[in-house]
Amino acid sequence: MFINRRFYLLMMVVILTIGLGFAVPLLFSVGRWLLLAMVLLVAADAVLLWGRKAMTAERTMNERFSNGDDNPVSIRLESSYGFAVDVEVIDEIPFVFQRRDVCFRAVLPKQGSRIIRYQLRPVHRGVYGFGRVRVFVSSPLHLLQRRYTLCEPKDVKVYPSYLMLRQYELLAHSQNLTEQGIKRIRRPGHNTDFEQIKDYVVGDDFRTINWRATARRHQLMTNVYQEERSQQVYNVIDKGRMMQQAHRGMTLLDYAINASLVLSYVAIHKEDRAGLATFDADFRTFVPASRHTGCMQMLQETLYAEQTDFSESDFSSLLVGLNRHLSRRSLLILYTSFPTLASLRRQMAFLVQLARRHRLLIVFFEDAEQRDYIATPAVSMEDYYQHVVAEKFSYEQRLIVQLLRQHGIQALLTTPDALSVDVINRYLEMKQVY
Repeated sequence: MFINRRFYLLMMVVILTIGLGFAVPLLFSVGRWLLLAMVLLVAADAVLLWGRKAMTAERTMNERFSNGDDNPVSIRLESSYGFAVDVEVIDEIPFVFQRRDVCFRAVLPKQGSRIIRYQLRPVHRGVYGFGRVRVFVSSPLHLLQRRYTLCEPKDVKVYPSYLMLRQYELLAHSQNLTEQGIKRIRRPGHNTDFEQIKDYVVGDDFRTINWRATARRHQLMTNVYQEERSQQVYNVIDKGRMMQQAHRGMTLLDYAINASLVLSYVAIHKEDRAGLATFDADFRTFVPASRHTGCMQMLQETLYAEQTDFSESDFSSLLVGLNRHLSRRSLLILYTSFPTLASLRRQMAFLVQLARRHRLLIVFFEDAEQRDYIATPAVSMEDYYQHVVAEKFSYEQRLIVQLLRQHGIQALLTTPDALSVDVINRYLEMKQVY
């Protein structure tokens, strides 16, 4: 049993009335009658609330949560009371969220129901434990509160962002990927398979004109080529300590995992085969490239369990591991982080050897907060020094891109928020000239 604020207010009135009765005897008699009335009201409130168990609740949420996305949670309350009640609902969400504001107030009509909805955004993969739902019920008298402890504790696994994957899947089926910033690559590839001959239209490449068909039809005809299919696309994820830098609560490792999952889906949708490799101080995980029905589920389960030991990344182990597992030339999308030019030079020899055997795209991250800080004006001497240091790091990142391109390695410098879209666009561009 809990006591409402109105109980204390009435008690203060009774005490003041009885206290003033020592000066005015009439008020002493009034105070006693008020005290008797208050006791009767409290008893009546207790009977109304504890007469029977009349409150039930059901928590509904997905069996799995999507990392980095807003996941819906709903609580359905049903009241069997014969009068309207005020309720205060506290959901015991996982402690990792560190939130103390998951408290809702609502009014339930006579023998009515109400659904409370809210969202949770996890930023780490793993198992999250939900506790019980505490419901505090007050009758129209608002003197006492009855607490109901409802719903059983439940554990929920947080997986890589499958909600974003579903979003891209729906857009792909509706041919609306451009809504997410995915470019449409119109130029046909020339290292591809012949598909058909069609009439020439403005914008077609002159190199695809079929002169024999043109002579027979007495109008320009062009060859149409379909993209090369069944190439191997591997997402290679660096799990070293540099990938633990956080952006909006999520580590760069989690952003890379989400992007690799989406890219794998797009690659399979393009009839390529998607695979996975991870490394840190050693070569860790390898999933052979495939496009069978259960491939995406296998990749999702594998990425769910990926963690780091905060060790220094060893690119020589990556080179040895990929040479051992890959005998066919493949497209490698390497997610890593090079904070300085010196850190890249230490690994350049291994990257060059990888680029000789495979087509390599290195994806590393631009510090979005640093970029925004550089755009702000400096107002003090300290600000000028900090701007110089920030611009130096930004300049080194651009030098890293140039150095990689000088060695024939494609590079993509992007922010964590734009990672998925930028990686998919670059993959589609590279696929045309693979």
